[in-house]
Amino acid sequence: MCALSGCREEEGEGQPVSPPEDLMQEHGLLNRLLLIYDACRLHLVNKENFPKETLSGAASIIRTFVEDYHEKQEENYLFPRFEKAKQLTELVGILRQQHEAGRIVTEQIMQLTKSQNLPDSENEKLMMLLANFNKMYRPHESREDTVLFPKFRKIVSKNEYDSLGEEFEKNEHKLFGKDGFETMVNRVVVIEKSLGIYELSQFTPGV
Repeated sequence: MCALSGCREEEGEGQPVSPPEDLMQEHGLLNRLLLIYDACRLHLVNKENFPKETLSGAASIIRTFVEDYHEKQEENYLFPRFEKAKQLTELVGILRQQHEAGRIVTEQIMQLTKSQNLPDSENEKLMMLLANFNKMYRPHESREDTVLFPKFRKIVSKNEYDSLGEEFEKNEHKLFGKDGFETMVNRVVVIEKSLGIYELSQFTPGV
């Protein structure tokens, strides 16, 4: 039984993904959403037309999957155990604060993207919100991936580690269905294609 954020299996092998890999997959999804925010912000800066529903769609995934699921799992199951063990407490405090700040920014983005035609002042605010969100979340998730997640296995017993896996799996399936993560990835792919940023080769620099 794998732990944390569902029990996804490695393709073709039937083996559960390890807890750190599982959480980092979700951060991979978040990174793709940050790239979508980058693309939308660039269009706004250049005053270019683009499908506005791509931005509201990305914000919706961030709200439902990242903030209301992934972060809640961290807050309910990981952070309290670090605090109880008196390990990485300063980092955990900062991560909690950033979760709250992210939710405020996401709410403002969602409100602004309800309108298809914003005045210049509101467009400026939207560009600032997108930039601030990405500026915070890139170091945020990197610190979790390289410091917090690797340490988690060392502060809980194997039995607790495994039992948490069952609870996380139930939570994911309850909220998003059996293939919840894959469903979210597919939603992101649709947005990427709509913005013209899906093909990976376009990001290769000319050398």
